[in-house]
This record gives sequence, structure tokens and C-alpha cells, in this order.
Amino acid sequence: MYIAKDTRYDKMKYNRLGKSGLLLPAVSLGLWHNFGDTGVYANMEQMCFTAFDNGITHFDLANNYGPKYGSAERNFGQILKEHFLPYRDEMIISTKAGYDMWPGPYGDHGSRKYLIASLDQSLKRLGLEYVDIFYHHRMDPDTPLEETMGALEQAVRSGKALYAGLSNYDGPTLEKATAILNELHVPFVINQNRYNIFDRTIEKNGLKDTAAKLGKGLIIFSPLAQGMLTDRYLNGIPADSRVRTDGRFLKEGNITEEQVAKIRKLNEIAASRGQTLAEMALAWILRDGVATSVLVGASRPAQILDNIKAIENTSFTADELAAIDEASGF
Repeated sequence: MYIAKDTRYDKMKYNRLGKSGLLLPAVSLGLWHNFGDTGVYANMEQMCFTAFDNGITHFDLANNYGPKYGSAERNFGQILKEHFLPYRDEMIISTKAGYDMWPGPYGDHGSRKYLIASLDQSLKRLGLEYVDIFYHHRMDPDTPLEETMGALEQAVRSGKALYAGLSNYDGPTLEKATAILNELHVPFVINQNRYNIFDRTIEKNGLKDTAAKLGKGLIIFSPLAQGMLTDRYLNGIPADSRVRTDGRFLKEGNITEEQVAKIRKLNEIAASRGQTLAEMALAWILRDGVATSVLVGASRPAQILDNIKAIENTSFTADELAAIDEASGF
């Protein structure tokens, strides 16, 4: 039986989600990759143990994380049942619905029927009575925003979720959604979006500024650009890299000579700061206090420990920020 370390809260930093009462660790564990049926269960266990033993209290899922769809929730649910039930009240567990999940017209997008049915299925796979955060996973222009936000309200009012979240929204839609959720008195506290040194979309579409203005938390996925913001690809593509073993999200065509040149320049900046490139990339996201937490994925426990080191130095000089922008092409 797993017994958590007594020192698990000694070093992790916890940040408040906007104006809410909820705190998240500066580094959270995402189960997007390596927790599906293609993963090794014993390795999943060890990654969860390592995360929790080092203060990572937040575990992030979605209904279709796998492969196959639902398998990440099912595997994590088994880990919860076998090891973490005594610690459930020390954990933040989140899931989402909004992308393709099951066949037919009711297994995708943002209808009330899909979101409520999906949440019920997620709870069964996880073996839980509630999740801490339930997200709508993406904007759906074909479903009235009032209906989607009403589904989030129903999820919270039913006790199946404690807080509501939005993922992959832009600034203007976030503002409209917030107004609806405020009127419904829904505890909407968090946005989840992609953001990294190479992908500045949330700076351009208003999401980052709007989240700060409205006092909503922001958690970042793909902070390492699917592994490009590490030293993995400085000398070619390793045989065990995500490009070779998965290929769903990072493809060989993304690792161009031009991209590798940018990575090398960023690696030099990181070294001058006494950090690895991965540590600097994570610290860069946390630099201004707008992002509450970064979601890291991992294929082995050691990667989690390496990523946690990023919180040791999240301060940047103006010259360092300018050099990062120049090196990355911004």
C-alpha cells in the first residue's frame, strides 16, 4: 500500500486560482499522454507516486485521453482505488468534455446532453462521486453559449463537480461565458490553454489578458511544445522520442533545421541562467504571475522531478526576455 511522504508539501509552491479560494501547485500533472492502454501501468503508478510525494496535488484528465478514449480515466481510477483513496481530499482531480468521444450526434461539442452524459461516464471510470473541476474542452460556435454554460451549472449544482472550467476559449468568448456563469452563480475559476515560448496564441487572441482582467485562473498545457522545448532534439530525433513512438501530435516534419537552430539558441540562454531548457520554458510561463500552474506530461518519474525544478527560478531580466523572443522568432 502506497504511503505518501510526510515531506510532500515542503517545497512545492501553491498559487491561487484568480480570485477564488482554490490553490493549485505551480506544477500539475497532465495525463494526456502515457496513461492510456498503450502505457505501462506500473510506470503510471510510479509517476503518480512521484508527483504526489513532491507536492503535485492536481491531476488533469479528459474523457477522451488515451488511447483508447476513456482509458486514461479508467487507469487513473484504478490507481486512485488502489493507492490514493486515503488522500482524496488532498487532491484536485479535473476532467473535460468537448471533443469527439463516442459515435453519433451526441458524443461531441457542447450540448447539455453531451456534457452531462460525459461527466457521468467519467465519474464511473474514475470511481468518484465528484471531480474538483469539470471543463468544457473547446468552444462550440454551433451550440448556444447559454446552453453549454447551463450544463456546467448543472454539473456543479448536482454535486458532480465543485468548480467549472473552460479550455481552448479565446478572450472575447471567455468574457461572454463569464458573464453568463456569473449570472448563474457558478464557481468558474479556471481556463486551460496551450501556451509556450513557441506558441503565443493566448497573447494574440485576448485570452491571457482577459483571464487576468476577470480574475480567473489560467493553467497551461503543452508548455514544452510537445518536447521541442527540451534538449531531446538538439542532436537528431531519438528512437524513444514521442515523434517515433506516438506521432499523433508531434511529427518529424516539425523538427526542421530552422527549428533546431532556435532550440539551440534557447538552450544557450537557459544554460546562462543555470537551468535546463525545459526548466526555463516552464519558468517562462510562470514568470508574470498570470498563469497559475503549468501542466507537465511525463513518460517516467524522473521527468517529473526535473520539471519541478523550474519553480526554483521564475524571475527573468528584461534582457533575458528579449533574448528569448529573438531566439524564438517573436
